[in-house]
Amino acid sequence: MTAVITHRPDGCFIGRDEDVKAVAEALRPSDAAGTLLVRGEAGIGKTAVVERGRAAAVREGVPVLRLSWDTGAEEAGAAALADAICGALPEVADGRLLGHVTAIRRAQSRTADRRGEWTLLSAISEHLRDAASRTPFALVCDHLERLPPRTASALALVLRVFRPAGVPMVLAARPTPPGPGTGELPAAAGHVLDLAPLAPDEVAALIARRLGRPADPGMLTAVRRALGPLAGNPRAVLSLLAAAAESGGLLELDGRLGLTVPQEALRLAADAAGLRRLVPRGTGPHTEGAEVATTLAHVIGSAELRLEDLYLLERHPASPADVGSRTFEGLAGAGVLTVDQDGRITFAVPALAAALRALSPSHDVRELHARIACSVAGRLGTATAGASHPRLADHVAAAGPMIEDTVATPLLLAVARSHARRDPAKAMRSYRSALRRLSPTDPGTPGTLREAAGLALRNADHDGALALGEPLLACLDVPHHAGRGELEFTARTWAWAALHEHRLPDSDRAGPAARTVHERMPGAAELVALRGLYGIGQVGAGPAPDRAGGPEPAGETARGPFPVAAERRLLAAAVTGGAEAAGETGGGALATAAAYGDLAGALHIVLGDRYPASGDSTAACYHTVVGDYLSGRWDEALAAAREIELRGRSGGGHGVGQLARALAAEIHCYRGDVGQARIWLDLIPDSLVHPLVGRARMGLLYGSGRPDTAPEAGWREARRARASGLLAGVERILLRLLAHALDENDPRGAGRVLRELESLHDEAASPLTGEAVLLAQGVLHRDVDRLLAARRMIRQRGDALLEVHCHQWLAEVSDAPRPWLLKAAQGARRLGAGRRFRGMISRSARRRDVAVPASRRRAPTAELSESDLHLIEMISNGATNRQIAARLACSEKTVERRLTRLFQRTGHRSRVELATAWLDGSLTRLGLLPNAAAHDLPPSRGGRTGSSTR
Repeated sequence: MTAVITHRPDGCFIGRDEDVKAVAEALRPSDAAGTLLVRGEAGIGKTAVVERGRAAAVREGVPVLRLSWDTGAEEAGAAALADAICGALPEVADGRLLGHVTAIRRAQSRTADRRGEWTLLSAISEHLRDAASRTPFALVCDHLERLPPRTASALALVLRVFRPAGVPMVLAARPTPPGPGTGELPAAAGHVLDLAPLAPDEVAALIARRLGRPADPGMLTAVRRALGPLAGNPRAVLSLLAAAAESGGLLELDGRLGLTVPQEALRLAADAAGLRRLVPRGTGPHTEGAEVATTLAHVIGSAELRLEDLYLLERHPASPADVGSRTFEGLAGAGVLTVDQDGRITFAVPALAAALRALSPSHDVRELHARIACSVAGRLGTATAGASHPRLADHVAAAGPMIEDTVATPLLLAVARSHARRDPAKAMRSYRSALRRLSPTDPGTPGTLREAAGLALRNADHDGALALGEPLLACLDVPHHAGRGELEFTARTWAWAALHEHRLPDSDRAGPAARTVHERMPGAAELVALRGLYGIGQVGAGPAPDRAGGPEPAGETARGPFPVAAERRLLAAAVTGGAEAAGETGGGALATAAAYGDLAGALHIVLGDRYPASGDSTAACYHTVVGDYLSGRWDEALAAAREIELRGRSGGGHGVGQLARALAAEIHCYRGDVGQARIWLDLIPDSLVHPLVGRARMGLLYGSGRPDTAPEAGWREARRARASGLLAGVERILLRLLAHALDENDPRGAGRVLRELESLHDEAASPLTGEAVLLAQGVLHRDVDRLLAARRMIRQRGDALLEVHCHQWLAEVSDAPRPWLLKAAQGARRLGAGRRFRGMISRSARRRDVAVPASRRRAPTAELSESDLHLIEMISNGATNRQIAARLACSEKTVERRLTRLFQRTGHRSRVELATAWLDGSLTRLGLLPNAAAHDLPPSRGGRTGSSTR
């Protein structure tokens, strides 16, 4: 699933068609031909626009000559311009032009000093005009900002004063302020074409074209934020993509690319020359400026930097001379740095700062952090400095051993305690930094741990809570008789965070020290015991759940944020079955959460208002996956599953979601995309036992055309789950077996399923098993009332897929099957069901001799025409309806009608689906492309190239 980057052989040119057309038009020789100046920032695409416009003019038969010169040559001014023109004219295959070259050289030799430049420029203009009247041609010149000022002024004089009529000319340059040299060209040119940054949809098309597949919306947002004002700059976008690909930061999921690195780690390609080109002309740092920018990038990457800090460093006798307010003014004037109204300094382009941080700074950054923190603390005192300047905490942390613990620890604790409500993230960082300095033997360490754990719990800062593990483990080896309660609370918070982030603090990877926590902190062990029951790791590994009827731990009451023993037993019984779960009320909400391993949902049901916020944890994201899956919002469920997968690979505190992978695989199975289903399932360890995983594995066998082996695999998965004590969710495996037994007209197999469901219900006694028994009894005994009762339970609970099955079975036994078939077909369409699932409904209709309701999503028909392929390619390149209409010389309404017909013919419902099918080769596999067109597809459209690894 790691992305294999495919570079398009035809480049990555997006969104400039009108600009290319303007350049090509300007290069056509005519009596009214003039000069067009193409202007844009570095990397915006000036050269590409000029080159494509030149190529278009050449295809029309126009000789286009390129003016070029050695910018390091001694010649400058009119002489350099004469050299460039004399070097270009012989490219025209007309011997008569050689006479003009000779005449210009003769004029150049007669006017060797600067006083003769006007004469030489007049001769150049005259001979250009005469040569163009004999053999029409055009001139182009790129990178004018690199010209010496004298040469640029000479060119401006030719255009403004001597005006060689009949010689079309296209120039390209960066924006420059008015003045001698390049600044004179805008006034001299007849027309100026300013290239605007790419729009967001054009950036999305650029990324898709470069990488061969569309980007996830989250990736597009991260790219825009990381690039800031350069978000529409093609070179900056491609540079960022190259760096991300090089670091392995791209991952393909469901045919889309996502980022496995956090947004703040996105950087431009760390090439000094390339970085300078991305800064506007006249603002790029010199060698020493680049070094200072690198140092400041390291400082700002660790702590907030303000203007007052630069003034402070400037006055400090030991600070480097180049790190101060004067350097900042130069970099700010360059557009590299910005400052807000509070004096906070940041890089205008965060990805540039990240790239600079990949380079080694020329100064010891820790010393700079220490000087900033110690200067303020020495003036105000540590407690006052911490309370009034919370930003100092990050400077202290970054300074490390450069600041003594006697200064650092009180300052850090002052920041943490005084800003816990106003800035909990900074307060948590301060606690963590203080705990790294506090000794485990310090009597105040357990209390500080308790404060930090409470802050993390209140603000759902699970990363912060997990970071408390190291100081907690250190404290366990020290007798803290008075701090036992504080350590117990911290251990529970640590285990709570591990559960919510799907981390396994008792795994072999965590080492024996983590298991020590569970041995000495039973409250933490009892929480961790839930993780296997809810699909987080293996069942049976680690401590066992509370036993029903066991004594309540001393002092444990149902007032705190954590579940007490009775509540933990209820959470476990919802999965394993038992008297506690059987008495659960609320329409089966807890049973549903348990069946899908939705820990956040189950905790919220059991704890109610006591449940702390789950934040953006993995458990919270998976709760979203489950909700979207059950309600039939399968595209949203897949997006949330992709988010979990990307976060789990980002190297932070987030874990992966095995059950999210299983649900994503099941969605793809029902939609008929077996390849994507297999990719998701391959990520799940074979040893993992859970009904959701077993159901997805069985569904893959059915979808892969192996119906003979699927039933036995399903029975095997059901037995494994029951043997592991995971009863919740087994009924869904059995219902899937029932559906296929009915479809295959296998009454014996269906009867076996019913008996197993009844046995399961006797053992689990959950609302879901009762619902499943009603469904099976209703369809096998042709009891409409039982099916209707089950349908009411399903609708109350909200389960779109099971409701489709229920409607199909009602059609099998009802005296009026057509309305139920219609509901089943409509539900399957809303889910985007594939051919195999829709075929089951069709076979039910044939058995009842009822016409299948027509689907709005038509099957693909005959091969697409060349004009259809051209339209699809423009869509995949990100063109809007207006742009397509302009290219095809038709109205936008016509484009809309053609798109509607394409959607109907291909069976796709949106531009995104159609573009994705074009890029990933789906249209070829459906036989919609003529053979020639299929062979012409780039590798990225015809399927993956190379190898991919997980």
